[in-house]
Amino acid sequence: MKRNDVLVVIDMQNVYLPGQSWACPSMPESTRHIQRLLDAGVAGQVVFTKFTAAQHPEGTWRAYNKENAVINADPWLNEIVDELQPYLSRFPVYEKSVYSSMKIRELAEAARHAEHLVLTGVVAECCILSTMMEAIDLGSHVIYLEDCISGQTAQNEAAIRKIAESFAPMHTLVMSSEEYLSAEISRKAGRADGRNDF
Repeated sequence: MKRNDVLVVIDMQNVYLPGQSWACPSMPESTRHIQRLLDAGVAGQVVFTKFTAAQHPEGTWRAYNKENAVINADPWLNEIVDELQPYLSRFPVYEKSVYSSMKIRELAEAARHAEHLVLTGVVAECCILSTMMEAIDLGSHVIYLEDCISGQTAQNEAAIRKIAESFAPMHTLVMSSEEYLSAEISRKAGRADGRNDF
């Protein structure tokens, strides 16, 4: 049965593959877990995001985009990874030019009506963290799927997971994709509203 959740697949682009400029070493493993979630079809909505440099960036993004101009100009580096390409005909892909996916109007609106915002993707210490914090501020209950999220180091992954855990249970719930698929959420969440109906 599908849940009233929005599953967000954040910035799973080639530039983050091992060996590339912004490599996230655990990305291949995260990709496999994300594929399993998508194939299971348990979330009510799925949204893909990708980072695309703004043509007219503001503030520090001007320096950021100038420093990363070669990467930003490479179409392959900015494409979603091959393993996830087959899903793009089924689910929307929204572009953003900052870290937080919540700047995407369509995602923010979908999250308002969802039971949970389920986070997957890269990079743990920037786009994932920024999305999580803004989603919390917007009132979403965030599920942080730790084995579906990759950072540039294992240490960074652990640090951001710890931050996510610090907001539980009111704002967040940290779990594995297997736990999510097994629907063992309500028991762990200790929902503040007393509901146990995940």
